[in-house]
Amino acid sequence: MKVAAFTGSLRKGSFNHGLLVAAQELVPKEVEIEILDVGLLPLFNQDFEMNLPQVVKDFKAKVKAADAILIATPEYNYSIPGVLKNALDWGSRPYGDNSFEEKPVAIMGASSGMIASARAQYHLRQMFVFLNMFPLNRPEVMVPTAADKFDQNLKLTDQKTRDKIKELLEALVVWHDRLKK
Repeated sequence: MKVAAFTGSLRKGSFNHGLLVAAQELVPKEVEIEILDVGLLPLFNQDFEMNLPQVVKDFKAKVKAADAILIATPEYNYSIPGVLKNALDWGSRPYGDNSFEEKPVAIMGASSGMIASARAQYHLRQMFVFLNMFPLNRPEVMVPTAADKFDQNLKLTDQKTRDKIKELLEALVVWHDRLKK
């Protein structure tokens, strides 16, 4: 099973990128996670959706080829970051060429605060309705006070969080298989 993963954070020391790296370490053996860099995508411009930039074509192809999607998002201003919205816009356009169509998707998020991306994750779920994606409802992975859970090299050291990510990935495999039937 191939999973395309990306984060809404461009920050070099991103805890959410750290979650994706941890997911690559914790993934079930029959699963491969590729982390896509959505920071390479230009700002969405409808003038170019009929003649997509190559980097967008490559992103859409990787999403289409994936069996499932994994998103790690921070929360900015009670919602998702602009870079994440930008990736969702490019991936779903032009109309009729939605790369996310009927993809199972799992969400996780880390934050330095106590809310741990809960509102951002909720907003993503709302967007998945239009994108016709199938979000995994549980387990929810929200990592508060993230700085306490990573070492100086951005390796996730908190065992409870690592266990929760492993549980999320195992549930994503089950969810994918269930939807495939």
